[in-house]
Amino acid sequence: MANDLSVSVIIPAYQRREMLRECLESVRAQSLQPKEVIVIDGSPEALHETVSQITPTAIYLRQETRGVSAARNAGIHKARGSLLAFLDSDDLWYPKKLERQVEFFRNNPDALICQTEEIWIRNSRRVNQMKKHKKQSGWIFQASLPLCIVSPSAVMIKCGLFDEVGLFDESFPVCEDYELWLRIASRYPIYLIDEPLTVKRGGHDDQLSRSFKGMDRYRILAIERALESGNLNEDNRHAAIGELRKKCGIYVKGCIKHKREEEAGLFSQIAKRYESL
Repeated sequence: MANDLSVSVIIPAYQRREMLRECLESVRAQSLQPKEVIVIDGSPEALHETVSQITPTAIYLRQETRGVSAARNAGIHKARGSLLAFLDSDDLWYPKKLERQVEFFRNNPDALICQTEEIWIRNSRRVNQMKKHKKQSGWIFQASLPLCIVSPSAVMIKCGLFDEVGLFDESFPVCEDYELWLRIASRYPIYLIDEPLTVKRGGHDDQLSRSFKGMDRYRILAIERALESGNLNEDNRHAAIGELRKKCGIYVKGCIKHKREEEAGLFSQIAKRYESL
């Protein structure tokens, strides 16, 4: 098993029939074909016909809608490959994506996770990423604190890593990936293949990050969880406290502005717990 570099592709699906079709086409076009493609469908109207038309051999799992984390976790439990690649149904891969990442793991056998660079598309137009979104490689915990710089559709992960750090947290309705990347980055390097092999599409009305307000609430909770884990060295702990207090300050001001006094008090208390640390 040490030399097994087979890939399981895990695709959570919820409606977006045409985007899912294009997503699956991008997997079918890979120069290195995966061991299996697992589609987890939580749509009100099943997407099985669309999946079977594009990828007849796909493993199709139908489950009650419980969010993207539950869908990804179901795929992880089902997967038989030694490497797991996640692809959101609104994203795409360029043909060499899987090949380049498997090659990276072959050349770097101690690595546990890597991601590729990506191209951003908003409302069918390419947009440039801001400096704050720039991906980094290696020990990226501190760089990951302000906002998510790891993309689920760009990563490939050795399946054994989940045995060590746990799965996606299903209690997070958003920022579930941010929370997981902090968990991983506090213990292991996350490497970057500096080649844009993933296409991240956004701007559509049902995009979760677009429709959900107050996402920093969950980033704060993720940082607090990292602080409580006992896995942070002194420098990372200091950086995490600084970012937590900064985010709490901004979030509390927003709560007060929108007359959510109870919530403002809750997050003020979180910041105070770390005042003297």
